[in-house]
Amino acid sequence: MQSVLWRPMTTTDLPSVLAVAAVVHPDYPEEEAVFAERLGLFAKGCLVLAGDGGLRGYVVSHPWHRAAPPALNRLLGGLPAQAGSFYIHDLALLPGAGSSGAGWTTVASLVEIAARAGLPCLSLIAIDGSSGFWRRQGFRELHDPALAAKLASYDDAARYMERDLDPGAISTETKPI
Repeated sequence: MQSVLWRPMTTTDLPSVLAVAAVVHPDYPEEEAVFAERLGLFAKGCLVLAGDGGLRGYVVSHPWHRAAPPALNRLLGGLPAQAGSFYIHDLALLPGAGSSGAGWTTVASLVEIAARAGLPCLSLIAIDGSSGFWRRQGFRELHDPALAAKLASYDDAARYMERDLDPGAISTETKPI
């Protein structure tokens, strides 16, 4: 069995992150500058899954506005002074890495980061049929016509989802796939 470990992302990981993204999300390409900016803005929310054969996955996340996700492949320019959510920009795992439980363990870590930051929820855009995974992690889909323009930068199947957090409590109640 291959050993895997989540660790902080570094700028030297960016070429490998892009390679993983190309395999996992070929229909949702983003430029290296997008990943580099997120890493520079909130390094605590950028992790890579290192395995014996190289990177097996990554997660990019940061504080952001609630119900106002950034469009695909766009720079942020900065983080909001008053964030309303902890936004999971991307969680990508190469085939086989998900069966290690890596997805749900990183979600638990992100819940902890969000709770410690005092944010009321986590949010994301589910793509590629990943809504079921996110529902098992406690997320629910929100239907809001105001989100349509942001979701359009992905595709018609993209879904905005949120997971509320208990204020002041760190909850890691997630379920494996």
